[in-house]
Amino acid sequence: MIKDWVLEELTVDQKLEPMVKPPITKVQLAQYAGASGDFNPLHLDDGFAQKIGMDGVIAHGMLVMGFLGEYVMKIAGKGARVANFKMRFGKMTVPGDEIRCTGVVKRTYEEDGKRWIALDLTAEKVSGEVVGSGSAILQLT
Repeated sequence: MIKDWVLEELTVDQKLEPMVKPPITKVQLAQYAGASGDFNPLHLDDGFAQKIGMDGVIAHGMLVMGFLGEYVMKIAGKGARVANFKMRFGKMTVPGDEIRCTGVVKRTYEEDGKRWIALDLTAEKVSGEVVGSGSAILQLT
């Protein structure tokens, strides 16, 4: 569980507590396919994935983006709103991968009488392989 951050006290280069997701499952991929409407067999059918040269199915990239989005929302809590969120995809994820989301405070600033926090974000496998990186800007409320 991520602690409640005192957002006003975050400092530049501060590393934020990570969030580790449980291993991705095939059931989760099927549920995500249903929720997103992305039924590409690459995410659901091992036989299809193997025919195109993969070892088996891979997770939806947007599922990983959802993990990072969940992480940002937990950081923001009730003290901020997410004003901007971006992610770039990296390595593929497969069932069994645990994803660790981390963040670092890139910048804090005031503009138009409001306080802002810019974050650098990373989603990586427990092995350290980066599967996504991005950024978010929080506006303190």
